[in-house]
Amino acid sequence: MLRKIGFLIAFCGSAALAQTKSTYNAYELFHPLWNYGPVSSARTGAGIPAAGYWQNSVDYKISASLDEAARKISGEVEMTYKNNSPDKLPFLWLQLDQNSFSTQSRGGKSTPISGGRFGNIGFEGGYKIESVFIDGKPANYVVEDTRMQIRLAQPLADKIGVAKIKIVYSFTSPTNGHDRMGIQETKNGAIFTVAQWFPRMCVYDDIEGWNVLPYLGAGEFYLEYGNFEYAITVPASHIVVGSGELVNPTEVYTAEQVKRWTAANQSEKTVIIRSAAEVLDPASRPAKDRLTWKFKCQNARDVAFATSKSFIMDAARINLPSGKKSLAVSVYPVESDGQNAYGRSTEYVKASIEHYSNWLYEYTYPVATNVAGIVSGMEYPGIIFCGYRDQTRSLWGVTDHEFGHNWFPMIVGSNERKFPWMDEGFNTFINFYSTDAFNKGEFKNPKFDMHQLASRIFRENADPIMSIPDVVQPQNLGWEAYNKPGFGLRMLRENILGPDRFDYAFKQYIARWAFKHPTPLDFFKSMEDGAGEDLTWFWRAWFYELWKLDQSVKDVVYIEQDAAKGAIITIENLDKMAMPAVVEVELVSGAKERYTFPVEIWQRGGSWTFKTSTNLPIKSVSIDPDHSFPDINSRNNIWRPLAYRAPNGN
Repeated sequence: MLRKIGFLIAFCGSAALAQTKSTYNAYELFHPLWNYGPVSSARTGAGIPAAGYWQNSVDYKISASLDEAARKISGEVEMTYKNNSPDKLPFLWLQLDQNSFSTQSRGGKSTPISGGRFGNIGFEGGYKIESVFIDGKPANYVVEDTRMQIRLAQPLADKIGVAKIKIVYSFTSPTNGHDRMGIQETKNGAIFTVAQWFPRMCVYDDIEGWNVLPYLGAGEFYLEYGNFEYAITVPASHIVVGSGELVNPTEVYTAEQVKRWTAANQSEKTVIIRSAAEVLDPASRPAKDRLTWKFKCQNARDVAFATSKSFIMDAARINLPSGKKSLAVSVYPVESDGQNAYGRSTEYVKASIEHYSNWLYEYTYPVATNVAGIVSGMEYPGIIFCGYRDQTRSLWGVTDHEFGHNWFPMIVGSNERKFPWMDEGFNTFINFYSTDAFNKGEFKNPKFDMHQLASRIFRENADPIMSIPDVVQPQNLGWEAYNKPGFGLRMLRENILGPDRFDYAFKQYIARWAFKHPTPLDFFKSMEDGAGEDLTWFWRAWFYELWKLDQSVKDVVYIEQDAAKGAIITIENLDKMAMPAVVEVELVSGAKERYTFPVEIWQRGGSWTFKTSTNLPIKSVSIDPDHSFPDINSRNNIWRPLAYRAPNGN
């Protein structure tokens, strides 16, 4: 059969040999009513907090002490909770995330026998609640797994209501708590990385009222903003670092360390506060039994700390675009020391925060601290926990990623319990650019070939990005929460909107929702409003569905069978997702011509035909020649003419 139609094949080319049946439906992708979410007095159709926007707040005063031998933390927290909502509240909900670290918790009972990063096997931890008071009186409360409900004698007044809660508690730290906190043994002493260490208020918002999903481990946190004052009492041999500003340095550092700390605040280069040689020197700590370290952290959603007698410490100045200064700090054991390891940590912290501050929004905390310990990578306001064995590029990557979280979700306070892509995906996206920029490209990313990544993005048994993290299968979480949204935003910036329009809209979104609680629809609408583009087709296909992309070159025909008169080229969109089209035509002379088409061509249907002004025979036609989009089938992306073969094969 091929021999009899040899002339036709020579004319139409190789892409005509095998065409996939199209499943594309323009009416489904470009549906005019899809993604029209609720608009209320709190949120506008432009993705902006409206005149009626409100959110509740809570201020914390905490005192805690560490029993190092028992691995026990005892604490007392006072909360001042302000109800700014239009609703009277007959009860209050608090988060007790430590309760997940027990085999009897929901998290423990839903841990597979094989364990896992967020599992709990064989540890019976959790809070021991000694007392709960509300407005100075014993509270009527119940504890259910990782939540506490306080039932009020009288409803908390709307808009101006204030409740004062006091809780006395203790808990034993797990060795590894969901890879978010824990204890790392080193030869010079244990490193305690401490988080989820006090009862915290649940968020009450205009979207669903009380947000009371139990803490199982995979989903992270959704928290109200407020001001923190906290004091940590530990053995005097320890050094403590924490979120926010240390307010009593002269009481907890030696005179020499105070002098070095002051020098670091003025230094572009890393200054050693406590060296490896000094770790075992008693003179490097005040001659006392125990010390209390006092911190404050303003306009934050959480605080965490770390403490150890094994810490080396160094620091350097961070330069912010407003002219303000912050301080990059690193603490780590001697096992992590060295120029290829944590000896460069402060350099990494400084570079990461300066990059994001100049590009996105200025860093808001007076200190940024990297802690080497058992946690492989976890973020809290102004402090991060990273694996103590990390070196060179891996240490840069985890440091940059975790500090990127100070923008998402520390500044832009999205709901991580339900939408992990709004912090992990955004952060993966911004990490691409900070890595390329670091130290004149020392760790520059390779060029991403989206055709090669397509099979992983569109793999079988994937989960939609818009899935709560506890439903996403563990093997999928890295792609659905981090990589797919990160690459999607990169495509949106570089190949759909362009850097200028994307960056302008993205920074508007950050500024609008700084220290507030945006939803996915707020982000989608804000980006559309700032960029001047209807992107509902993109949000639906990439974030909500499991659709795939398959662009192809269907046909090339010379006008009147004469290459000198140009050609008619037909391209197709064969699967349910669509993207803009870039077509490259290469002539036999070696010259190349490019034709770019907006995504709107696919509003007309699944194929598009256009005319070229070429005057020479065509050597090849390719769609998406730079592999900018994740095309699942690269084989039909290139058309080449087939040489006519005579019946005798010559």
